[in-house]
Amino acid sequence: MKTIGSFMGQEHRHCDDAFVATEQLAQTGDWRAAQQHFDAFQADMLQHFMREESILFPAFERAMGNRMGPTKMMLHEHEQIRVLMMQLANALLVQDEEDWMGHAETLLIVLQQHNIKEEQVLYPMAEQVLQDDAGCVLDDMVALG
Repeated sequence: MKTIGSFMGQEHRHCDDAFVATEQLAQTGDWRAAQQHFDAFQADMLQHFMREESILFPAFERAMGNRMGPTKMMLHEHEQIRVLMMQLANALLVQDEEDWMGHAETLLIVLQQHNIKEEQVLYPMAEQVLQDDAGCVLDDMVALG
């Protein structure tokens, strides 16, 4: 049976793999291919954020009765990730390997820490708090595309 945690964790791994492929291409100087992979990675990350921000987080917050819980920190981290992706996009545009590598290293660290918090804390907590509604929330996230 698919759960919120298994579905979203699978998305994390997909995005991580896509970013690693992008990073490897940038390291070899294949900027064109790196750009294509980065565009796909970024689209997947933004889709993942949309699932969380428009469906999971609001449902979790309603069930918890407040917006000051773990979702607030996750939203803050989403903004950090968006800024880093914008910086990476700019580095790709001008083919600045040093700038790319610096931002890529930071993004990898932020993503690893973020994913651990979501997979080990937020998703299990959401499944517990949402209880019977967790399946409907998952269905809505899957239906988003």
